[in-house]
Amino acid sequence: MVSFRSYTLSISYFLIFSILFSTPSHGAFVEELSDNLAIKRSEKTSHLHFYFHDIVSGKNPSSIKIISPGGDGIYGFGKTFIFDDALTVGPNATSKVIGRAQGIYAIASQSELALLMVLTFEFNEGKYNGSNISILGRNSVPRDVREMPIVGGTGLFRFARGYALAHTFNFDIKSGDAIVEYNVFVQHF
Repeated sequence: MVSFRSYTLSISYFLIFSILFSTPSHGAFVEELSDNLAIKRSEKTSHLHFYFHDIVSGKNPSSIKIISPGGDGIYGFGKTFIFDDALTVGPNATSKVIGRAQGIYAIASQSELALLMVLTFEFNEGKYNGSNISILGRNSVPRDVREMPIVGGTGLFRFARGYALAHTFNFDIKSGDAIVEYNVFVQHF
């Protein structure tokens, strides 16, 4: 039978040896990571210009309604859409596709046509191929130009911040399809 004294002595030795012979992993990792990130990278501002094609009509829409609560009201409060829209260089559907806008928007106001936008611009062409910009904000559709904040990004847009200006280039009242021009000003490393 093991005595209480030998048991506590064994635990004490174990703790002492664990402390003496262990390598500091967490602190060194954090220190190493922050040293690598600090390698003479300067912040820059990039201006991106492209068009967002939100297609709700036809056999292959890029935006579909996923929630439609009863009592739509005058503005359709609560309607929610999920989308995977093309981003193009020009306003025509045949323009070069440079990425996708993916996310969700919902009609979030009972007093005007205002959307809550949760979206990511995913770029798959050129300098920003594989990089993303994330946006979360209010889009008051009747305004000529709407400003939404950039809340982050990946790839070349890691630690991104800035804003996106949206302007409705074309809206087809019959189909509901829209082409939105974006001017994005993003600060990144």
